[in-house]
Amino acid sequence: MATDLQGIGLGLASRFAANPLVQKYKLAKPAEKIAYISTKKGFEFAKKIIEKNALRKTQATGSIKALPAPAPLFDLTLSEEQQMIRDSVKTYAEQSIRPQASFADEEAKLPESLLSESQELGLNYFPIPENLGGAGQLLPMTNALITEDLAWGDFSLAYAILSSSSVTTTLSRWGNTQQKEYWLPKFSTDSTDANSLFFAAIAVQEPHALFESHNLTTKAKKNKKGYVISGVKSFIPLSGKADLYLVAASFKGENKLFIVPAKSKGLSFKSSPAMGLRAAEIGSLILEKVQLDNNALMGLGNPPSKAFQYEAFIDSSHLAWCSMAIGCCQGALDYLIPYANERCAFGEPISHRQSVAFMLADMKIEIESMRLLVWKAVSRFERNEDFHRDA
Repeated sequence: MATDLQGIGLGLASRFAANPLVQKYKLAKPAEKIAYISTKKGFEFAKKIIEKNALRKTQATGSIKALPAPAPLFDLTLSEEQQMIRDSVKTYAEQSIRPQASFADEEAKLPESLLSESQELGLNYFPIPENLGGAGQLLPMTNALITEDLAWGDFSLAYAILSSSSVTTTLSRWGNTQQKEYWLPKFSTDSTDANSLFFAAIAVQEPHALFESHNLTTKAKKNKKGYVISGVKSFIPLSGKADLYLVAASFKGENKLFIVPAKSKGLSFKSSPAMGLRAAEIGSLILEKVQLDNNALMGLGNPPSKAFQYEAFIDSSHLAWCSMAIGCCQGALDYLIPYANERCAFGEPISHRQSVAFMLADMKIEIESMRLLVWKAVSRFERNEDFHRDA
C-alpha cells in the first residue's frame, strides 16, 4: 500500500517536472521543490507503514525473532604457524635449493649440504608422534604448503628432499605400534651429518607403459617366515642411498604396502636418470624373492578404524604431486614476469604487448585455479572427509 502511494506520487511529480510548460512559464524551481517534498514525505509515510506492520507482527507472536546468523566467510588466510613455516621453507628454497639446482642436475646427484639443511628444517619431525621424538602434527594442509614451496625452488631436488618425510607421514598415519616404535625414532635424530642421516623412499611406480597404481605386477606371498615379495619398481628417488623402502605390491588380490629394509637379501638397484629429475638420483628397485618378516605388512594388527587404506594412500600421493606441480609452475611464472618487464623489443618491454601480457595472465589464472582445487581436496583430507573425487 505504502509503496503504491509513493510510486503514484513520484510519478505525478516527475511528469509535472518534465512538462514543457514548466520551462515556458519558469516553474522549474517550484517543480523541483514539489518533487523533493513529495519524495521526502513518501519515504516518511512508507517508513511509518512498515513500522506499524512490524509492531502488529511482534504483538501477534509475542517476541522479536533474531535473523539467522550469516554463513562464515570463505577464508584462505594461513594461520600464524603455517605462515611462519612457509616463510622458513621459502627462504630455504630461495637461498639453498635454487642456487644448487643447475649443478645438481648436471652431476645427477643430490648435494649433501641440502640434506643437512633440510634436516635442520625438521621436515621429518612433523608427523612423528611426540613420544617417539617428533611433533605429532599430521597436518595435510601444512604438508601441501611445504611441498609447494620446496618445488618452487626446484622440482627435482624437492622430490628427493621430501622422500623421507613422505615415508614418516605414511608410517605415522597407518603403521601399527610396533612398526612406529621401531622405525620412526631412526628419522628423529638431531644429527645434521648427511652420512649419519636415515633416508627412505616410497616405491609404487612400475616400468611398463600406461602404469596404473591399482594394477600392480609386483607380488607378495605369505610363508612361514613372513612374506616373500618379487617385482620391479621404477622412478624411485635416492635409489641405492635410502635405508628403507615402502613397496606397494599385490597380496591376496588386494594392494598393500610392505616395509622393505635396503639391506634385505635379493634387493638390488639400477640407476635410471630421468630428464628433469636427474638431481633426485632416480633409479629402479629390483626385488627377487625378497624375504620379509611377519611385521613387514603396513598396518597389520591395527584396529579397523586405523587399518591401512591403499586408495587413501594413493589419493594423498596425488595431492603431493599436484602441490609440487603448482610450486614448479609458480616458480616459472615468478621468473617470467620480471623477464617480460625487463626484456625490450621495438623500444618497449615485451610485457606491453597484449599477446605476452594475456599469456602471463592466463598462466596466473590457471595456477590459482589449480591451487584452490588442491587446497579444497587437502582440507577435506585434513577434516577426515571423503576426498577421493577431489584428488
